[in-house]
Amino acid sequence: MPDVRLHLLGGFELTIDGHRAPTLQPGVQRLLAFVALTARGVERDFASQQLWPDSSEPRARANLRSSLWRLRRLDVELIETSPTRLRLAESVWVDTRDVVGELTASAKGGLDNPVAFDFLFVDLLPDWYDDWLTIEREKVRQLTLRVLETQARRALARGDASEAIQLALTAMAIDPLRETPCRLVMEAHLSEGNEFDAQRTLDSYRQRLACDPRLAGSADALTLLARTPRPPALSFGESVAG
Repeated sequence: MPDVRLHLLGGFELTIDGHRAPTLQPGVQRLLAFVALTARGVERDFASQQLWPDSSEPRARANLRSSLWRLRRLDVELIETSPTRLRLAESVWVDTRDVVGELTASAKGGLDNPVAFDFLFVDLLPDWYDDWLTIEREKVRQLTLRVLETQARRALARGDASEAIQLALTAMAIDPLRETPCRLVMEAHLSEGNEFDAQRTLDSYRQRLACDPRLAGSADALTLLARTPRPPALSFGESVAG
């Protein structure tokens, strides 16, 4: 059986036995990616509507049939079909499934070793602007943030403030308005007695929130700076909300 690999992180690439497959038409690429991201398979009609939203239902179904026919010309089974459903062939390896599996295990604390972060800033199909990709990208983003925060907490627990800061700062780079990484950075600074750095982190976060009046820190945010003899205004929750 040929070794078929589908890469979606950083861009679409299909290889067969180590060689890049012939260039597929955009509609065919999107069909393969869409099915690959639905692990349990998908209804044919739903796939056609998502992939060709501006076409009539009969036209969308015809586009789906045409794309499936073009895939079969590769002489490798990529999509298993039935009269009503589509599913990626089990023999096809997909990079996102490995990454999501590793991220999920790490977010649950199931991995002792840190996750390799070389893919953290690699987008899912970055040059595509399809609406159906929005949720898939958000799934990977949220998992990535959870992993970074989980590992930052574990670093703090073992007394490694430097690693905790780096992990939390990476999470802040992905989502500058997320409150949890800011708390973790502050806690790590305070664990080393660096009150000024903790305050500077808080001030920077408040400035980012101020860019949008609809945003505010949670009212019950952890009062990290209460450990130090500073004015009440430096309380994390009160300062952000104010």
